[in-house]
Amino acid sequence: MRRDDLLRGLETGALLPRLEPVYGAGAAAAAARLTELVLEFGEIFPCGDGTELLLFSTPGRTELGGNHTDHQRGHGLCASVDLDTIACVAPNGSRTIRIKSRHHRIAEVDLDDLSIHPEETGNSVALVRGIAARVEQLGYPVTGFDAYTTTRVLRGSGLSSSAAFEVLVGTILNHLFCGRTFTPIQVAQIGQYTENVYFGKPCGLMDQLSCSVGGVIAVDFANESEPAIRRVHTDLSSYGHALCIVDTRASHADLTADYAAIPQEMREAAACFGREVLGEVDPAVFRESIPLVRATCGDRAMLRAHHFFLDDALALRECDALARGDFDEFLRCVNRSGRSSYMYLQNVSNYRESRSQPVAVLLAVAEALLADRGACRVHGGGFAGTIQAFVPLDLLDEFVCGMEAVAGEGACHVLDLRGSGSVLLLQ
Repeated sequence: MRRDDLLRGLETGALLPRLEPVYGAGAAAAAARLTELVLEFGEIFPCGDGTELLLFSTPGRTELGGNHTDHQRGHGLCASVDLDTIACVAPNGSRTIRIKSRHHRIAEVDLDDLSIHPEETGNSVALVRGIAARVEQLGYPVTGFDAYTTTRVLRGSGLSSSAAFEVLVGTILNHLFCGRTFTPIQVAQIGQYTENVYFGKPCGLMDQLSCSVGGVIAVDFANESEPAIRRVHTDLSSYGHALCIVDTRASHADLTADYAAIPQEMREAAACFGREVLGEVDPAVFRESIPLVRATCGDRAMLRAHHFFLDDALALRECDALARGDFDEFLRCVNRSGRSSYMYLQNVSNYRESRSQPVAVLLAVAEALLADRGACRVHGGGFAGTIQAFVPLDLLDEFVCGMEAVAGEGACHVLDLRGSGSVLLLQ
């Protein structure tokens, strides 16, 4: 859509019907954000009134069940949330991709060099380069474009800001160069490949899948190339609860090794049975062989494997509970999952620095405020980041106030679930 027509439609409300399927009652607020996005794009990149622009949106996600089960080809339960990353995009007729995110330097990638650059590990440039490389490997030539992005997905929050960015870039390339050939699952897989190979983080697929597909989905990761997805309609407000994500505001710096140790140790435990991942191991056989796993891999690897089997089963129970409308059972499973992560997975603290255990502190405060109602657990990868809580609506104000008294003003975020994944909003 031409820039002048796009701005006019956003400012007059003419484009609201096209935004409502994604943003619902928040469509007007989204139009204001998108107007600002288009104007800021023009401040960074050459842009006249007749420039053809495209607008995209990719949501963050929340993990509802299955903590570190995806990379072992187990089961997970996740949902997209109403915080998203948006992008304004225009082809630039060159061999260079330029992506500017607000408050960050431009990520610039020469498409004539899509090899792995070790110095880019952990950097957004690596993600852009890797996604372009993967798309070309799959047979779709990529040319240059300019993009400007802003985000409401909290960095380091367990809401998967990096996965949202990966999926956003993959969605842009899918629309510009691939004729929308890739399914949301394939876009997610491109993001995972990039994070594993170019970014240097051995993540599973659940984060990218939730951002790409959208809604509440239960996933069976047994078949890596074709994960089985089941949609589960969920309206938290109808159950009298709200979803809260509480940010520790602790740094994720230097925690990559802690994250990487989890899949590594789980795979070591699986190797005791001649298997690659724990999803291929019979839980009963594992339980009978605990002495062997301890002797071969050590106690932490054994405990992390124990967590996998517990939480894998709980993810299935959580899905079934939501499907039949048994929210009390869902909450019981969430609490059990949280205890398993704390005790067995051991991703609440890294235990190297006893004076800094922010996730554990917030869990203690949340449990006290909930007083045996609702549920809370570590959220996402763990070690830093956030906790997740399902809070009865009549306790919500008190809970937010109590959490922010400890974590700081603005640390407790009340979120809604979003029904759509990564999308082209307007073109």
